[in-house]
Amino acid sequence: MGLFSATYKIRFSDVDHAGILYYPRFLHYFHCCFEDFFERGLGIPYNHLLDVERLGFPTVHMEVDYLKPLRFGDHVEISLGVQKIGKKSITWLYTGDTSRENKKVRCVEAKLVTVAINMDSFEGVELPLKYHEAFQKWLVPDSHRTGLYKAIKPDA
Repeated sequence: MGLFSATYKIRFSDVDHAGILYYPRFLHYFHCCFEDFFERGLGIPYNHLLDVERLGFPTVHMEVDYLKPLRFGDHVEISLGVQKIGKKSITWLYTGDTSRENKKVRCVEAKLVTVAINMDSFEGVELPLKYHEAFQKWLVPDSHRTGLYKAIKPDA
């Protein structure tokens, strides 16, 4: 299918003393995109997943490459796709792009692994079939990180 995409404005509270996005804030934007993916990409509010279905997806591993800085007032388009679906885990690929001089600039690339857990016991569980099937629609080839894949913005 492609990548899910959402755009966020860099706020004053997001930047450090050097005037650039404080690097942990990228992780915050990744999670915002992750929640938006469930709500707008799958049609399931993330709080419903946690509170009603009692299913969570905590991050257990991450790799992040910071490529270019973002500054207060910039807009960053965070895109995510699924690289791999395991029995209990999902590997997500994230990119963050902005625009400079009317050109797309890649600022960050990341790979995060989440596991499915029961929210009552905090024990790992097998990924429910409906999510296994839903995530398959968002599988992307390795080439997406080269910028060859276009992000898809679902209707809000």
